[in-house]
Amino acid sequence: MADELDSILGAVGPRLRALRTQRNLTLEEVSASSAVSISTLSRLESGQRKPNLEILLPLARLYGVPLDDLVGAPPTGDPRIHLRPIIHAGMTAVPLTRRPGGLQAFKMVITGEDRGSEPDPRVHEGYEWLYVLNGRLRLVLGEKDFELYPGEAAEFDTHTPHWFASADGNPVELLSLFGQQGERMHIRARPKST
Repeated sequence: MADELDSILGAVGPRLRALRTQRNLTLEEVSASSAVSISTLSRLESGQRKPNLEILLPLARLYGVPLDDLVGAPPTGDPRIHLRPIIHAGMTAVPLTRRPGGLQAFKMVITGEDRGSEPDPRVHEGYEWLYVLNGRLRLVLGEKDFELYPGEAAEFDTHTPHWFASADGNPVELLSLFGQQGERMHIRARPKST
């Protein structure tokens, strides 16, 4: 039982880090909004401190997720998947994976409302792969400016300054695979011969 509890508590840190990075927040911003110290947040995310309710409740409120999601509580018998969209800066991201850490998959819808806004490229840890389902996506990657159409994909190291939005003012739907630790996508063009 103690091993199971340690395993559950050990998974909280990666979940907290994933939520913070998905929302493009710094430890300082989370600390200011939750009244949890920066050092406590850092130690929680790295697994050096065990979480407790006094810390998890304000973080669950800040991230807009149920406490059950932070601790990875088992489902209560309902087999339906309850996707909880993340809405940020004219973009809705629906997580398609639920495990903390590792490769994360999202279905994203970008409104065309940000068309004409100046690109504001950002960098962060990881590696991202985008696949456009519908619409036209403008991707600024370093010094280059691309327009992707349905069926096109792009992959890049997120240490490269990047920004994306609708290319024409209409909504864009895309799939995003994101690896926090820099995992790259592996595409097999044809089956292995035996």
